Amino acid sequence: MTETDSFERWQRAYAESPRREADFSTLSGIPVEPVYGPRTSEFPGQFPYTRGVHASMYRSRLWTMRMFAGFGTAIDTNQRFKEIIRAGGTGLSTAFDMPTLLGIDSDDPMALGEVGRCGVAIDSLADMRDLFSGIDLASITTSMTINSPAAVMLALFVAQAEESGVARAQLGGTLQNDILKEYQAQKEFVFPPRQSMRLVRDTIAFTAAEMPKWNSVSVSGYHIREAGSTAAEELAFTLANGFAYVELAQQAGLQVDQVAPRLSFFFNAHIDFFEEIAKYRAARRIWAKWMRDHYHATSERSWQLRFHTQTAGVSLTAQQPEINIARTAIEALAGVLGGTQSLHTNSMDEALALPSEKSARIALRTQQIIAYETNVANVADPLGGSYYVESLTDEMERQAEEIFGQIMEFGGGSMLEGCIKGIEDNWFQGRIAESAYQLERSFNDGRRIVVGVNDFLEGNDDADLEILRITNEDEKRQISRLGEVRESRDEGAVNESLHRLAKEAADPERNLMAALIGAARSYATVGEMMSTMEKVFGRHIEVPTL
Repeated sequence: MTETDSFERWQRAYAESPRREADFSTLSGIPVEPVYGPRTSEFPGQFPYTRGVHASMYRSRLWTMRMFAGFGTAIDTNQRFKEIIRAGGTGLSTAFDMPTLLGIDSDDPMALGEVGRCGVAIDSLADMRDLFSGIDLASITTSMTINSPAAVMLALFVAQAEESGVARAQLGGTLQNDILKEYQAQKEFVFPPRQSMRLVRDTIAFTAAEMPKWNSVSVSGYHIREAGSTAAEELAFTLANGFAYVELAQQAGLQVDQVAPRLSFFFNAHIDFFEEIAKYRAARRIWAKWMRDHYHATSERSWQLRFHTQTAGVSLTAQQPEINIARTAIEALAGVLGGTQSLHTNSMDEALALPSEKSARIALRTQQIIAYETNVANVADPLGGSYYVESLTDEMERQAEEIFGQIMEFGGGSMLEGCIKGIEDNWFQGRIAESAYQLERSFNDGRRIVVGVNDFLEGNDDADLEILRITNEDEKRQISRLGEVRESRDEGAVNESLHRLAKEAADPERNLMAALIGAARSYATVGEMMSTMEKVFGRHIEVPTL
């Protein structure tokens, strides 16, 4: 294809794209073109998508402003969801509390003091019903940040949606469901890696057949970065995990073009502005090349990496929390300039507590200022062609490819086996720990400045910020609610559904989603479903890296 052909193909694609209502000019009235640069062989919407996955990018549609929320009981979080929607949020993202993330019920002794503290407590179908009460799930997309119990949570979500009259085929959204990064970084695992991957396989196959609008896995570099990795490690480990899920689906008999378009990605937006932009550009390029050339995908949708971005939690400081608004704005701008499809902005008080309603609204308003006041959304890849950004993009790709080579070597040519072997040998964990150590040393010895932490300390004694507090009474309310569910349900139906789940879990060829949905409808709890599977799968105990 000649350069002229590439340009003309982009022109046709752009002309066929819809336009959102906006004035595509500067504040001074200077007209703004949709893309800038010479007539090279690469444009937005064209392989390898370094400059964006759509020809028109945000001129057609802005990114989804998907605010992360969850605290206390399902009723509490439902009210916050409705506030986000009223404030202009266009997608919901659910944060679950630690007991739910670990697959235990709120009345479990291990849950004491943690119920509803870092997210919403979900124990049964009754809670899932309360969580989305009054919200039209056919018209708003929903993301659920959960991993080891992801199949259980999807079962509860499908059961309550169908109960409210929304067919599973109408549901749009994303299940995080990225268990590999749990072993690598976040550590909220329950079952051994291979048994956990069986559940991921089942959700991929189920959603491919039953839920055409649903993304079955959100491959999440965010937590890898939060654990202390470098940007290049975040990029490489995330894409390697994505390749591993493609291979997993292929083992289940699915074709690459059935699976790849249904994978989404989730990246961190850290504070190093240009490095982050380069990371996103390199991610699209690498994914496109590997999907086409290594996995032989033929659909352009398979080549196009789509991703959600969240600003960096680890960059937030408890000292002078108001200046976190500035940090978040800079990080969010990097995500937009890097071409994200969806964005969450952290709140200024999240180093202290779950966000208050006011701080969450300010975080959303930050996105809206970027979208509607700065005009940065008028041009695709506005930093494309920058010597610095292009060089950083190339270097990110080079470092990632080097890491891929090591993982493939671990797996004897398989990225799936390489990722599992790297986890079993603590290779991923060791690299992240070393990178985190080196970064912390740079803060401690003053080579890197963090405002309010190791310099510019004036104002650190201010303590007038009102924060959200989850009380013991909230925990008691949730436990009482769970007790009511246990008393009112049909125990015979629960036992029968759990027996079916155990029987099917023992057969590695069976897809467990139907059994899980049946258990959800019987009001079996999250803890009961997880413990039933644990008896079959076993529990993973990590050997610490030294």
